[in-house]
Amino acid sequence: MTGAMTRDSPCFLPPLVGKPLAGCLLWPAGQAAGGPDTVSTATKSTLDPSKKSLAAERFEQQLRERIVGQDRAVERIARLYQVFLAGLFPPNRPIGNFLFLGPTGSGKTRIVEAASEILFGTANAVLKVDCAEYAHSHEISRLIGSPPGYLGHRETTPYFSQANLERYRTPEMDFTFLLFDEIEKASDTLWSLLLGILDKGRLTLGDNTEVDMTRTVIFMTGNIGADRIDRLIEGGIGFGDREAELNAPGFDHQIYATVLDAARRKFSPEFMNRIDSVVVFRNLTPEHMRRILDIELGQLQRRIMQAAGEVKFSFELTDAAKALLLAEGVDRKYGARHIKRAIERFLVYPLANLVATGQLRYGDHLLVDCGDAGQLRFQKGAPRLRIVSEAAPVA
Repeated sequence: MTGAMTRDSPCFLPPLVGKPLAGCLLWPAGQAAGGPDTVSTATKSTLDPSKKSLAAERFEQQLRERIVGQDRAVERIARLYQVFLAGLFPPNRPIGNFLFLGPTGSGKTRIVEAASEILFGTANAVLKVDCAEYAHSHEISRLIGSPPGYLGHRETTPYFSQANLERYRTPEMDFTFLLFDEIEKASDTLWSLLLGILDKGRLTLGDNTEVDMTRTVIFMTGNIGADRIDRLIEGGIGFGDREAELNAPGFDHQIYATVLDAARRKFSPEFMNRIDSVVVFRNLTPEHMRRILDIELGQLQRRIMQAAGEVKFSFELTDAAKALLLAEGVDRKYGARHIKRAIERFLVYPLANLVATGQLRYGDHLLVDCGDAGQLRFQKGAPRLRIVSEAAPVA
């Protein structure tokens, strides 16, 4: 019988059967996918999903060297980076949406900048939106541009233009860090804008062009519940060592519960449901502050070595000198935010004077101790600086 084969014919096969599809596995005849005959017992092996790639491990290690006391936040960012390296991030939404909450000066903004320094070589690769500057609806035009017909709409380039979003991308790091700082201060218009970005990874600009934001990692920071945290820090039961109370593990849990409760009151369920990870940053302990100070002093030493001038020197601080900087730079209410200012005031400015007046020379080693009247004392020690990357300047 020679007729056209129909769907009712006993040998009819759907058009796709027998044709390999991209991304599909074909199982041998007589074997059910996932059945006991799928893989030979001799070829079975146990896999370790907790193992990280070398690139992800190196990134996490470098992030821990820069960020103190916030292990949970470091782990979440490192985990997302591993997902990116594996190519398993969602295709139709941002790569990741983070909400960082917690006390002022605990490192919420700094961790984003540090991740950018590691991956892109500069903290400037973070596209930052200071939400306090967008407290009124008309200010959103700076982000998305003005609609056609408005005066000057052609002269103003939207901050969220596709070109700006892709400015720091590389073939290896084909994504953008987008930071919304102090998100609780944003206007309702910015909130509406964010809901669409977090959900679909798309944004329509004022001129009706669409921007692809699926290759972004979105970070939002907030000081929500800060007043309640301040009351916890300044309060107490009135007995015993208040410092011990603040550093007790239970105090961290108090802050965590307080911040989450404040966030649920502030943000709508629609917003919270679009967040991949909510991280409450820890209250920093005195030990954390000392480690942060050491990190900042190390960065100052690198700044000296990379300075344009010919005077490169090393320095070290005694414990008394460090204690002075911590006393001036640390505040329970503002965390580690003022440590950099204390270093600039008590250390950098005097060092600049010593260099400018010729009191410090190439290769000198400086000993810094605590002097009188709450100031630092500077003395030359035995030279310890050995620079091998460049020849010493000729006298």
